[in-house]
Amino acid sequence: MPKSASRGTLIDTMKLTRFAERFSRKTGILELMDDLGRAMDGRSDMRMLGGGNPAHIPGVNEIWRRRTAEILANGVELEETLGNYDTPQGKHAFLESMADLLNREFDWNLTSKNIAVTNGSQMAFFLLLNLLSDTDTDGLKRKVCFPLCPEYIGYADQTVEPGALTTRPAKIELTRPGFYKYNVDFEKLNVTPDISALCISRPTNPTGNVLTDQEVARLAGIAGERNIPFIIDNAYGAPFPNILFRDVKPYWDNHVILSMSLSKLGLPAVRTGIIVAEESIIEAVSACNAVISLSNGSLGQVLVRPLIDSGDILRLSKNVIRPFYEKRSKSAVAALQEAFGDDIPYRIHESEGSIFLWLWLPELPVTSAELYERLKARGVLVVSGHYFFYGLDDPWAHADQCLRLSYAQDPVKFREAADIMADEIRRVMDTGK
Repeated sequence: MPKSASRGTLIDTMKLTRFAERFSRKTGILELMDDLGRAMDGRSDMRMLGGGNPAHIPGVNEIWRRRTAEILANGVELEETLGNYDTPQGKHAFLESMADLLNREFDWNLTSKNIAVTNGSQMAFFLLLNLLSDTDTDGLKRKVCFPLCPEYIGYADQTVEPGALTTRPAKIELTRPGFYKYNVDFEKLNVTPDISALCISRPTNPTGNVLTDQEVARLAGIAGERNIPFIIDNAYGAPFPNILFRDVKPYWDNHVILSMSLSKLGLPAVRTGIIVAEESIIEAVSACNAVISLSNGSLGQVLVRPLIDSGDILRLSKNVIRPFYEKRSKSAVAALQEAFGDDIPYRIHESEGSIFLWLWLPELPVTSAELYERLKARGVLVVSGHYFFYGLDDPWAHADQCLRLSYAQDPVKFREAADIMADEIRRVMDTGK
Protein backbone atom coordinates (compact mmCIF):
# COMPACT_ATOMS: atom_id res chain seq x y z
CA MET A 1 0.00 0.00 0.00
CA PRO A 2 1.43 3.43 -0.87
CA LYS A 3 2.59 5.48 2.12
CA SER A 4 0.16 8.27 1.30
CA ALA A 5 -2.82 5.95 1.88
CA SER A 6 -2.42 6.23 5.64
CA ARG A 7 -2.89 10.00 5.54
CA GLY A 8 -6.56 9.75 4.52
CA THR A 9 -8.36 10.53 1.28
CA LEU A 10 -7.16 13.16 -1.15
CA ILE A 11 -10.03 15.47 -0.25
CA ASP A 12 -9.05 15.11 3.43
CA THR A 13 -5.40 16.00 2.92
CA MET A 14 -5.57 18.74 0.27
CA LYS A 15 -6.18 22.38 1.18
CA LEU A 16 -9.66 23.09 -0.11
CA THR A 17 -10.58 26.16 -2.11
CA ARG A 18 -13.49 28.30 -0.96
CA PHE A 19 -15.50 26.82 -3.84
CA ALA A 20 -14.74 23.28 -2.65
CA GLU A 21 -15.55 24.15 0.95
CA ARG A 22 -18.89 25.60 -0.07
CA PHE A 23 -20.12 23.01 -2.56
CA SER A 24 -18.71 19.75 -1.19
CA ARG A 25 -20.15 20.11 2.32
CA LYS A 26 -23.34 18.47 3.53
CA THR A 27 -26.41 20.48 2.57
CA GLY A 28 -30.15 20.03 2.78
CA ILE A 29 -30.49 19.45 -0.96
CA LEU A 30 -27.71 16.82 -0.85
CA GLU A 31 -29.45 14.97 1.98
CA LEU A 32 -32.79 15.20 0.23
CA MET A 33 -31.52 13.89 -3.13
CA ASP A 34 -29.40 11.18 -1.51
CA ASP A 35 -32.38 9.92 0.46
CA LEU A 36 -34.56 10.14 -2.65
CA GLY A 37 -32.11 8.19 -4.80
CA ARG A 38 -31.67 5.44 -2.23
CA ALA A 39 -35.39 5.14 -1.58
CA MET A 40 -36.28 5.03 -5.29
CA ASP A 41 -33.53 2.48 -5.96
CA GLY A 42 -34.87 -0.65 -4.42
CA ARG A 43 -35.90 -0.20 -0.77
CA SER A 44 -39.49 -1.34 -1.10
CA ASP A 45 -40.36 -0.88 2.57
CA MET A 46 -39.66 2.87 2.58
CA ARG A 47 -42.67 5.21 2.54
CA MET A 48 -41.35 7.95 0.30
CA LEU A 49 -42.77 11.32 1.36
CA GLY A 50 -39.49 13.15 0.77
CA GLY A 51 -38.00 14.42 -2.47
CA GLY A 52 -39.74 16.01 -5.42
CA ASN A 53 -39.93 13.09 -7.83
CA PRO A 54 -43.15 13.35 -9.82
CA ALA A 55 -45.62 10.49 -9.93
CA HIS A 56 -45.50 7.96 -12.73
CA ILE A 57 -48.89 8.73 -14.28
CA PRO A 58 -49.90 5.99 -16.75
CA GLY A 59 -51.48 8.34 -19.30
CA VAL A 60 -48.40 10.57 -19.24
CA ASN A 61 -45.93 7.68 -19.47
CA GLU A 62 -47.79 6.38 -22.51
CA ILE A 63 -47.12 9.66 -24.31
CA TRP A 64 -43.39 9.49 -23.56
CA ARG A 65 -43.28 5.90 -24.81
CA ARG A 66 -45.02 6.94 -28.01
CA ARG A 67 -42.75 9.91 -28.58
CA THR A 68 -39.64 7.79 -27.92
CA ALA A 69 -40.85 5.24 -30.46
CA GLU A 70 -41.44 8.01 -33.01
CA ILE A 71 -37.91 9.35 -32.51
CA LEU A 72 -36.43 5.85 -32.79
CA ALA A 73 -38.37 5.21 -35.98
CA ASN A 74 -37.11 8.43 -37.53
CA GLY A 75 -33.42 7.78 -38.08
CA VAL A 76 -32.55 11.35 -38.97
CA GLU A 77 -34.29 12.80 -35.89
CA LEU A 78 -32.62 10.25 -33.62
CA GLU A 79 -29.17 10.95 -35.03
CA GLU A 80 -29.62 14.72 -34.80
CA THR A 81 -30.94 14.43 -31.21
CA LEU A 82 -28.08 12.25 -29.98
CA GLY A 83 -25.25 13.24 -32.30
CA ASN A 84 -25.31 17.04 -32.58
CA TYR A 85 -24.57 19.87 -30.16
CA ASP A 86 -27.27 22.51 -29.83
CA THR A 87 -26.49 26.20 -29.41
CA PRO A 88 -25.79 27.31 -25.83
CA GLN A 89 -29.24 28.95 -25.86
CA GLY A 90 -31.02 25.73 -26.86
CA LYS A 91 -32.47 24.08 -29.94
CA HIS A 92 -33.76 26.90 -32.14
CA ALA A 93 -36.92 25.06 -33.23
CA PHE A 94 -37.79 24.43 -29.56
CA LEU A 95 -37.21 28.08 -28.63
CA GLU A 96 -39.54 29.17 -31.44
CA SER A 97 -42.21 26.69 -30.36
CA MET A 98 -42.03 27.83 -26.72
CA ALA A 99 -42.33 31.49 -27.65
CA ASP A 100 -45.33 30.73 -29.89
CA LEU A 101 -47.05 28.73 -27.12
CA LEU A 102 -46.64 31.47 -24.50
CA ASN A 103 -47.79 34.13 -26.96
CA ARG A 104 -50.89 32.10 -27.86
CA GLU A 105 -51.77 31.43 -24.23
CA PHE A 106 -50.87 34.73 -22.57
CA ASP A 107 -50.28 37.30 -25.34
CA TRP A 108 -46.77 38.05 -24.08
CA ASN A 109 -45.22 39.17 -27.38
CA LEU A 110 -42.11 36.99 -27.02
CA THR A 111 -39.60 35.85 -29.62
CA SER A 112 -37.06 33.04 -29.51
CA LYS A 113 -34.58 35.63 -28.20
CA ASN A 114 -36.58 35.68 -24.94
CA ILE A 115 -36.14 31.93 -24.30
CA ALA A 116 -33.15 29.89 -23.13
CA VAL A 117 -32.77 26.25 -22.14
CA THR A 118 -30.62 24.99 -19.26
CA ASN A 119 -29.67 21.53 -18.03
CA GLY A 120 -32.52 21.49 -15.52
CA SER A 121 -34.09 24.32 -13.55
CA GLN A 122 -31.65 23.72 -10.70
CA MET A 123 -28.86 24.75 -13.09
CA ALA A 124 -31.00 27.68 -14.23
CA PHE A 125 -31.08 29.00 -10.67
CA PHE A 126 -27.39 28.39 -10.11
CA LEU A 127 -26.71 30.64 -13.09
CA LEU A 128 -29.36 33.25 -12.26
CA LEU A 129 -28.60 33.59 -8.55
CA ASN A 130 -24.87 33.91 -9.20
CA LEU A 131 -25.39 36.35 -12.07
CA LEU A 132 -27.52 38.56 -9.82
CA SER A 133 -25.72 38.35 -6.45
CA ASP A 134 -22.12 38.62 -5.18
CA THR A 135 -20.00 41.80 -5.04
CA ASP A 136 -20.66 44.15 -7.96
CA THR A 137 -18.21 46.33 -9.86
CA ASP A 138 -18.80 49.19 -7.40
CA GLY A 139 -17.83 47.00 -4.44
CA LEU A 140 -21.40 46.61 -3.13
CA LYS A 141 -22.34 43.12 -1.98
CA ARG A 142 -25.57 42.38 -3.80
CA LYS A 143 -28.22 39.98 -2.50
CA VAL A 144 -31.25 38.19 -3.89
CA CYS A 145 -34.31 38.58 -1.65
CA PHE A 146 -36.99 35.92 -1.15
CA PRO A 147 -40.06 37.74 0.23
CA LEU A 148 -41.96 34.62 1.33
CA CYS A 149 -39.95 32.40 3.67
CA PRO A 150 -40.10 29.36 3.87
CA GLU A 151 -38.84 28.84 0.31
CA TYR A 152 -37.39 26.06 -1.84
CA ILE A 153 -34.52 24.11 -0.27
CA GLY A 154 -32.66 24.00 -3.59
CA TYR A 155 -31.97 27.74 -3.62
CA ALA A 156 -30.29 27.83 -0.22
CA ASP A 157 -26.76 26.72 -1.18
CA GLN A 158 -26.63 27.85 -4.80
CA THR A 159 -24.50 30.97 -4.56
CA VAL A 160 -20.71 30.98 -4.72
CA GLU A 161 -20.65 33.96 -2.36
CA PRO A 162 -21.92 33.03 1.14
CA GLY A 163 -24.64 35.26 2.52
CA ALA A 164 -25.87 36.29 -0.91
CA LEU A 165 -29.47 35.27 -0.20
CA THR A 166 -31.80 37.01 2.22
CA THR A 167 -35.37 36.06 3.11
CA ARG A 168 -38.35 37.66 4.80
CA PRO A 169 -40.62 35.63 7.12
CA ALA A 170 -44.11 35.04 5.80
CA LYS A 171 -47.19 36.34 7.57
CA ILE A 172 -49.30 33.47 8.91
CA GLU A 173 -53.05 33.53 8.27
CA LEU A 174 -55.21 30.98 10.11
CA THR A 175 -57.74 30.17 7.41
CA ARG A 176 -60.02 27.49 8.93
CA PRO A 177 -59.77 24.84 11.65
CA GLY A 178 -56.63 22.78 11.05
CA PHE A 179 -55.37 24.89 8.14
CA TYR A 180 -53.37 28.05 7.50
CA LYS A 181 -51.70 30.02 4.71
CA TYR A 182 -48.56 32.10 4.26
CA ASN A 183 -48.84 35.60 2.81
CA VAL A 184 -46.17 38.12 1.86
CA ASP A 185 -45.69 40.56 4.72
CA PHE A 186 -45.39 43.72 2.64
CA GLU A 187 -45.09 45.91 5.74
CA LYS A 188 -41.78 44.18 6.58
CA LEU A 189 -40.55 43.79 2.99
CA ASN A 190 -37.74 46.30 3.12
CA VAL A 191 -36.05 46.23 -0.29
CA THR A 192 -32.73 47.91 0.51
CA PRO A 193 -30.28 49.23 -2.12
CA ASP A 194 -28.17 46.06 -1.90
CA ILE A 195 -31.08 43.89 -3.09
CA SER A 196 -30.39 42.91 -6.71
CA ALA A 197 -33.52 40.78 -7.36
CA LEU A 198 -36.70 39.42 -5.82
CA CYS A 199 -37.52 35.72 -6.16
CA ILE A 200 -40.53 33.49 -5.46
CA SER A 201 -41.75 30.03 -6.44
CA ARG A 202 -45.37 29.83 -7.61
CA PRO A 203 -46.79 27.35 -6.65
CA THR A 204 -44.45 27.49 -3.71
CA ASN A 205 -42.15 24.60 -2.97
CA PRO A 206 -42.33 23.50 -0.10
CA THR A 207 -45.76 24.65 1.08
CA GLY A 208 -48.14 24.32 -1.87
CA ASN A 209 -48.90 28.02 -1.51
CA VAL A 210 -49.94 30.00 -4.59
CA LEU A 211 -49.33 33.72 -4.33
CA THR A 212 -52.39 35.70 -5.38
CA ASP A 213 -52.43 37.73 -8.58
CA GLN A 214 -52.47 40.84 -6.37
CA GLU A 215 -49.33 39.76 -4.46
CA VAL A 216 -47.49 38.96 -7.70
CA ALA A 217 -48.48 42.27 -9.29
CA ARG A 218 -47.36 44.16 -6.19
CA LEU A 219 -43.98 42.39 -6.10
CA ALA A 220 -43.54 43.02 -9.82
CA GLY A 221 -44.29 46.69 -9.23
CA ILE A 222 -41.67 46.89 -6.46
CA ALA A 223 -39.09 45.27 -8.73
CA GLY A 224 -40.01 47.59 -11.59
CA GLU A 225 -39.70 50.69 -9.41
CA ARG A 226 -36.19 49.65 -8.38
CA ASN A 227 -35.26 48.40 -11.86
CA ILE A 228 -34.30 44.95 -10.57
CA PRO A 229 -35.42 41.53 -11.83
CA PHE A 230 -38.33 39.63 -10.32
CA ILE A 231 -37.70 35.87 -10.65
CA ILE A 232 -40.72 33.56 -10.67
CA ASP A 233 -40.05 29.83 -10.41
CA ASN A 234 -42.91 28.31 -12.38
CA ALA A 235 -41.82 24.65 -12.19
CA TYR A 236 -45.32 23.51 -11.13
CA GLY A 237 -47.35 26.25 -12.77
CA ALA A 238 -49.13 27.16 -16.01
CA PRO A 239 -49.26 26.45 -18.87
CA PHE A 240 -47.51 23.18 -17.94
CA PRO A 241 -47.55 21.06 -15.83
CA ASN A 242 -50.42 23.19 -14.43
CA ILE A 243 -50.42 21.68 -10.92
CA LEU A 244 -52.53 24.57 -9.70
CA PHE A 245 -55.68 24.08 -7.63
CA ARG A 246 -56.82 27.70 -7.78
CA ASP A 247 -57.32 30.02 -10.73
CA VAL A 248 -54.46 32.49 -11.12
CA LYS A 249 -52.87 34.21 -14.09
CA PRO A 250 -49.20 33.64 -14.98
CA TYR A 251 -47.28 36.90 -15.05
CA TRP A 252 -44.46 38.22 -17.21
CA ASP A 253 -43.01 41.61 -18.11
CA ASN A 254 -39.55 42.92 -19.00
CA HIS A 255 -38.47 42.86 -15.34
CA VAL A 256 -39.61 39.26 -14.84
CA ILE A 257 -37.42 36.19 -15.23
CA LEU A 258 -39.72 33.18 -15.49
CA SER A 259 -38.22 29.74 -14.88
CA MET A 260 -40.00 26.64 -16.16
CA SER A 261 -39.21 22.93 -16.29
CA LEU A 262 -40.14 19.66 -17.96
CA SER A 263 -39.53 17.70 -14.73
CA LYS A 264 -43.06 17.76 -13.30
CA LEU A 265 -44.49 16.75 -16.66
CA GLY A 266 -42.94 13.41 -15.74
CA LEU A 267 -39.52 14.02 -17.28
CA PRO A 268 -37.15 14.78 -14.36
CA ALA A 269 -34.33 12.69 -15.81
CA VAL A 270 -34.04 14.63 -19.10
CA ARG A 271 -32.93 17.72 -17.11
CA THR A 272 -34.56 20.46 -19.15
CA GLY A 273 -35.07 23.89 -17.64
CA ILE A 274 -36.53 26.85 -19.53
CA ILE A 275 -35.94 30.54 -18.84
CA VAL A 276 -38.17 33.32 -20.20
CA ALA A 277 -36.61 36.75 -19.84
CA GLU A 278 -35.54 40.01 -21.41
CA GLU A 279 -32.94 39.48 -24.14
CA SER A 280 -29.91 40.62 -22.14
CA ILE A 281 -30.65 38.01 -19.44
CA ILE A 282 -31.01 35.30 -22.08
CA GLU A 283 -27.68 36.32 -23.62
CA ALA A 284 -25.97 36.14 -20.21
CA VAL A 285 -27.46 32.71 -19.43
CA SER A 286 -26.44 31.42 -22.86
CA ALA A 287 -22.89 32.67 -22.34
CA CYS A 288 -22.75 30.85 -19.00
CA ASN A 289 -24.10 27.69 -20.63
CA ALA A 290 -21.32 27.79 -23.20
CA VAL A 291 -18.61 28.02 -20.54
CA ILE A 292 -20.08 25.57 -18.04
CA SER A 293 -21.63 22.89 -20.25
CA LEU A 294 -21.04 23.87 -23.91
CA SER A 295 -24.69 23.21 -24.75
CA ASN A 296 -27.85 21.67 -23.32
CA GLY A 297 -29.30 18.20 -23.55
CA SER A 298 -31.57 17.82 -26.58
CA LEU A 299 -33.78 14.88 -25.66
CA GLY A 300 -36.35 16.77 -23.56
CA GLN A 301 -36.69 19.49 -26.16
CA VAL A 302 -37.23 16.96 -28.96
CA LEU A 303 -39.67 14.86 -26.90
CA VAL A 304 -42.08 17.68 -26.09
CA ARG A 305 -41.84 20.00 -29.09
CA PRO A 306 -44.64 18.32 -31.13
CA LEU A 307 -46.90 18.50 -28.06
CA ILE A 308 -46.14 22.22 -27.74
CA ASP A 309 -46.90 22.88 -31.41
CA SER A 310 -50.19 20.91 -31.32
CA GLY A 311 -51.31 22.21 -27.94
CA ASP A 312 -51.48 18.66 -26.59
CA ILE A 313 -49.16 19.69 -23.76
CA LEU A 314 -51.92 22.00 -22.47
CA ARG A 315 -54.60 19.33 -22.65
CA LEU A 316 -52.30 16.81 -20.98
CA SER A 317 -51.59 19.24 -18.14
CA LYS A 318 -55.20 20.37 -17.66
CA ASN A 319 -57.01 17.06 -18.14
CA VAL A 320 -54.55 14.49 -16.80
CA ILE A 321 -51.78 15.93 -14.62
CA ARG A 322 -53.70 18.54 -12.62
CA PRO A 323 -56.68 16.26 -11.73
CA PHE A 324 -54.30 13.45 -10.77
CA TYR A 325 -52.45 15.57 -8.23
CA GLU A 326 -55.54 17.35 -6.96
CA LYS A 327 -57.10 13.98 -6.15
CA ARG A 328 -53.92 12.85 -4.41
CA SER A 329 -53.75 16.08 -2.44
CA LYS A 330 -57.26 15.60 -1.08
CA SER A 331 -56.49 11.95 -0.26
CA ALA A 332 -53.31 12.94 1.58
CA VAL A 333 -55.08 15.62 3.63
CA ALA A 334 -57.77 13.12 4.60
CA ALA A 335 -55.11 10.57 5.60
CA LEU A 336 -53.41 13.07 7.91
CA GLN A 337 -56.69 14.19 9.45
CA GLU A 338 -57.72 10.60 10.14
CA ALA A 339 -54.32 9.57 11.54
CA PHE A 340 -53.75 12.64 13.71
CA GLY A 341 -57.26 12.83 15.11
CA ASP A 342 -58.06 15.48 17.72
CA ASP A 343 -55.21 14.84 20.16
CA ILE A 344 -52.26 16.02 18.03
CA PRO A 345 -52.08 19.82 17.57
CA TYR A 346 -51.35 20.39 13.88
CA ARG A 347 -52.13 22.63 10.95
CA ILE A 348 -51.79 21.92 7.22
CA HIS A 349 -50.95 24.70 4.80
CA GLU A 350 -53.78 25.22 2.32
CA SER A 351 -52.99 22.93 -0.63
CA GLU A 352 -53.16 25.25 -3.63
CA GLY A 353 -50.66 23.60 -5.98
CA SER A 354 -47.35 21.69 -6.38
CA ILE A 355 -47.01 18.09 -5.12
CA PHE A 356 -46.43 18.72 -1.40
CA LEU A 357 -48.29 19.16 1.85
CA TRP A 358 -46.68 21.38 4.48
CA LEU A 359 -47.35 20.25 8.03
CA TRP A 360 -47.01 22.56 11.05
CA LEU A 361 -46.72 20.96 14.51
CA PRO A 362 -46.80 24.02 16.82
CA GLU A 363 -46.38 22.04 20.07
CA LEU A 364 -43.72 19.58 18.88
CA PRO A 365 -41.29 19.11 21.82
CA VAL A 366 -38.36 18.11 19.56
CA THR A 367 -37.06 19.75 16.39
CA SER A 368 -38.34 18.76 12.99
CA ALA A 369 -34.80 17.56 12.20
CA GLU A 370 -34.94 15.09 15.08
CA LEU A 371 -38.43 13.97 14.09
CA TYR A 372 -37.12 13.39 10.55
CA GLU A 373 -34.44 11.02 11.90
CA ARG A 374 -36.98 9.14 14.04
CA LEU A 375 -39.35 8.72 11.12
CA LYS A 376 -36.57 7.65 8.77
CA ALA A 377 -35.65 4.87 11.22
CA ARG A 378 -39.26 3.69 11.04
CA GLY A 379 -39.36 3.60 7.24
CA VAL A 380 -40.89 7.02 6.54
CA LEU A 381 -38.94 9.64 4.60
CA VAL A 382 -40.04 13.26 4.95
CA VAL A 383 -38.09 16.51 4.70
CA SER A 384 -37.36 18.53 7.81
CA GLY A 385 -38.80 22.00 7.50
CA HIS A 386 -35.78 23.80 8.96
CA TYR A 387 -33.93 23.55 5.64
CA PHE A 388 -36.44 25.90 4.01
CA PHE A 389 -35.87 28.79 6.46
CA TYR A 390 -32.53 30.14 5.25
CA GLY A 391 -31.39 33.76 4.97
CA LEU A 392 -33.43 35.08 7.90
CA ASP A 393 -32.08 37.97 9.97
CA ASP A 394 -33.46 36.49 13.21
CA PRO A 395 -34.22 32.93 14.40
CA TRP A 396 -37.82 31.77 14.01
CA ALA A 397 -39.08 28.93 16.22
CA HIS A 398 -41.62 28.07 13.53
CA ALA A 399 -38.73 26.74 11.40
CA ASP A 400 -38.27 23.73 13.70
CA GLN A 401 -41.97 22.82 13.74
CA CYS A 402 -42.63 22.00 10.09
CA LEU A 403 -42.32 19.05 7.70
CA ARG A 404 -42.63 18.82 3.93
CA LEU A 405 -44.55 15.77 2.71
CA SER A 406 -44.77 14.66 -0.92
CA TYR A 407 -48.05 13.07 -1.94
CA ALA A 408 -46.86 12.13 -5.45
CA GLN A 409 -46.31 8.47 -4.67
CA ASP A 410 -48.70 5.62 -3.78
CA PRO A 411 -51.66 6.82 -1.63
CA VAL A 412 -51.61 3.51 0.27
CA LYS A 413 -48.00 4.20 1.27
CA PHE A 414 -48.97 7.75 2.25
CA ARG A 415 -51.68 6.45 4.58
CA GLU A 416 -49.24 3.98 6.14
CA ALA A 417 -46.77 6.84 6.58
CA ALA A 418 -49.43 9.08 8.14
CA ASP A 419 -50.23 6.40 10.73
CA ILE A 420 -46.53 5.94 11.59
CA MET A 421 -46.02 9.71 11.81
CA ALA A 422 -48.99 10.09 14.14
CA ASP A 423 -47.74 7.26 16.34
CA GLU A 424 -44.23 8.73 16.56
CA ILE A 425 -45.51 12.24 17.27
CA ARG A 426 -47.72 10.91 20.06
CA ARG A 427 -44.71 9.10 21.54
CA VAL A 428 -42.64 12.27 21.44
CA MET A 429 -45.42 14.38 22.95
CA ASP A 430 -46.05 11.83 25.72
CA THR A 431 -42.39 11.71 26.76
CA GLY A 432 -41.50 15.31 25.93
CA LYS A 433 -38.38 14.19 24.06
